[in-house]
Amino acid sequence: MSDSLPFWKRKSLSAMTRAEWESLCDGCGRCCLHKIRDDETEEIHFTNVACRMLDTQGCGCRDYANRKDHVPDCVQLKAKMLPALDWLPPTCAYHLLARGGDLPEWHPLVTGDPESVHRAGISVRGRAVPEREAGALEDHVVEWPGRWPARSRKGGRAPRAAGSLGRKAG
Repeated sequence: MSDSLPFWKRKSLSAMTRAEWESLCDGCGRCCLHKIRDDETEEIHFTNVACRMLDTQGCGCRDYANRKDHVPDCVQLKAKMLPALDWLPPTCAYHLLARGGDLPEWHPLVTGDPESVHRAGISVRGRAVPEREAGALEDHVVEWPGRWPARSRKGGRAPRAAGSLGRKAG
């Protein structure tokens, strides 16, 4: 493949450097929202309740390097894990690339602007409730984090890839 292509189009997820891997995160914060798995159906339900480490305005972890010290069950994503994960938001770059898709037009690697994810309405900014203020998770079940917006605010459509990009979450 041509070296003129961006790294995410010429490298597999497992071949990326740590810096390339980390740069795939668009900073939306959706993966840092609490989820509830239905014991009977196994269905995933997103909530709008943010992990206590998520800065709900900046949409980044308050202590990313040491997050597992604060939240022991925080998941450190790895390429080999991606096929089995059913709780990543459909807009997630890791999710999209693992299924043969591309980065969406509002992704900061495409736009060169870390604010583009917020302007496109993809992030949790203005929609997340801090964990310490939330109360019962069941009272905060929402659909938007588990769905791809029909159109981003910039008019883009969801990128398509081989296989389903849909989610079971309601």
